[in-house]
Amino acid sequence: METLKGKVALVTGGSRGIGAAVALALAGAGADLAINYRERSADAEKIRAEIRKLGRRALAIQADVSQSDQVRKMVGQTERELGAVQILVNNAGMARQIKLEDIGEADWDEHINVNLKSAFLVTQAVLPQMRLQRWGRIINISSTAAQTGGLVGPHYAASKAGMLGLAHSYAALLAKEGITANTVCPALVETEMLRANPRATSSVIPIGRFGNVDEVASVVLMLAENAYITGQTVNANGGWYMS
Repeated sequence: METLKGKVALVTGGSRGIGAAVALALAGAGADLAINYRERSADAEKIRAEIRKLGRRALAIQADVSQSDQVRKMVGQTERELGAVQILVNNAGMARQIKLEDIGEADWDEHINVNLKSAFLVTQAVLPQMRLQRWGRIINISSTAAQTGGLVGPHYAASKAGMLGLAHSYAALLAKEGITANTVCPALVETEMLRANPRATSSVIPIGRFGNVDEVASVVLMLAENAYITGQTVNANGGWYMS
């Protein structure tokens, strides 16, 4: 069922992993897509081609979403070529595991900028059009690390925890304008980022296995379709953190 037919979605970090799965899920529900990437153009073009095979319009836009000038250009291009962004998925992120005693100010700033500041910048850029239309979905992809500390380190956990507060604030301020804001917190999901973490083990997950990207994408799709869920954190974590 094309529940999102006619909607325009922007997925940051949409060229691979969770972001790519989310983009394909939204396209499958009828949305047109802008796929943001920073470096891997070939991966982004592959996802764009898959979306077009579904009969949807699709763009692949290179931008460092931690930089405000690049965010403005990205959103402007999306609005010109596809229309106003109605569904925003703040998925772009990084996770560099560093020993506690070796975490420096530059490491902290980099993770805050890429994981948290980017979500703020892109949300602020698309909000004017959402508010004009009185319809919008803001969905942040955070992490169980925001709730448990995780395996990467405090620099990563803090950046991901900030995304929860960001969604709570937008949800409260925009509830009467037809705009929802929610967060999805995946645990250990089989992606390239997970494979690069030597400490990752499914033994910490009660279900006993890593998640897959489609299991996270289905939660994002549900939030995009639903007008009554806002200000919530949805835990797609196999039972690692229960609330």
